[in-house]
Amino acid sequence: MTDPMPYAVTLAEDVAHRLGQLTEYLAQAPPHRSAQVLGRVLDCDDGVLGQVTALLATGSHFAQRHARSGTLPPELWLALGRASNELHDIGLNLDEYLADVQRLATSPVAAGATAAKPVASDMVVRRRR
Repeated sequence: MTDPMPYAVTLAEDVAHRLGQLTEYLAQAPPHRSAQVLGRVLDCDDGVLGQVTALLATGSHFAQRHARSGTLPPELWLALGRASNELHDIGLNLDEYLADVQRLATSPVAAGATAAKPVASDMVVRRRR
């Protein structure tokens, strides 16, 4: 059986590279295309955010096994678990706005049709305590 490690490392490098390309595209794309991309990124179940969260959770389980055997510091296990939990919470917070992003992605106004100019809303600052 061949070692899948070189493939896995190459895959991780490719994912990182493609995320960089996606970031560049998002910065230059028209609003409806950017909204389409963000809709896929923010999807907590099947999107990029959900998959990165799952990846960190899996990494936490990996680190837990190795922390218990003494080959990795337990702080790594805890940090990965905390990162996974925080990303999950962030995803839940962003999920509240996913419908707005998807509406922009499918809006005929965003696709270039003529319509009334949207009115900007006041920015609301929310604080967590």
